[in-house]
Amino acid sequence: MGTNRLKNTFVSLLIAGVLVITSALAASAQNTSQEYRDWQRAQQETEREHQDYLRTHSSRDYQQWQAAQQRERAASSAYQRASRYDNGRYTNTNSSRRYRVYRNGSTYWTDNRGAELLRQAVNSGYQQGYEQGQLDSRRSRRFNYNSNGVYRSGTFGYQSYVARNQYQYYFQQGFQRGYEDGYNSTSRYGSRTGVTINILGNVLNTILNLTEQ
Repeated sequence: MGTNRLKNTFVSLLIAGVLVITSALAASAQNTSQEYRDWQRAQQETEREHQDYLRTHSSRDYQQWQAAQQRERAASSAYQRASRYDNGRYTNTNSSRRYRVYRNGSTYWTDNRGAELLRQAVNSGYQQGYEQGQLDSRRSRRFNYNSNGVYRSGTFGYQSYVARNQYQYYFQQGFQRGYEDGYNSTSRYGSRTGVTINILGNVLNTILNLTEQ
């Protein structure tokens, strides 16, 4: 009787311990996700302030842009700390790797998921552009990717790992090149393997200009 009671007590303690650990891990993951969302919002704010400054070139908008960049860096640091320190332990995972993205005079930061999504944006843009270019050529339409709805939207395949305007920019970069190849039946920017069309690796890397930190 005493032995059974001891076994039951041990099992109950074991289950309780597992539940505590599971809850702690879930809370840690939730905190990391919140830090990531805060970082993405800060990047979007920085981009808005930068665009305002480019329109006005006023000292006030410049100062607001610089302040937004400082907030973005702080949010990035908070996310990196959260992603590396999980439940009191240092974790070295792919999601905690940082990449610098330099575009139009501004520097942005993303993690491994974001970097992969930007690569997909360029390649998906190329594929979509190639198909639309071929279609316009077959129908004897003039060369004009700007009027294409998929190009203007730029959100095909978008996920919230990166700011929407970043994704749109890189999707459209791929689309332009794919459209040119498809319209002219060339392989200047991409290659075909069977029925699959992909942008060339060196072209993709030149467009993205990602730097791992």
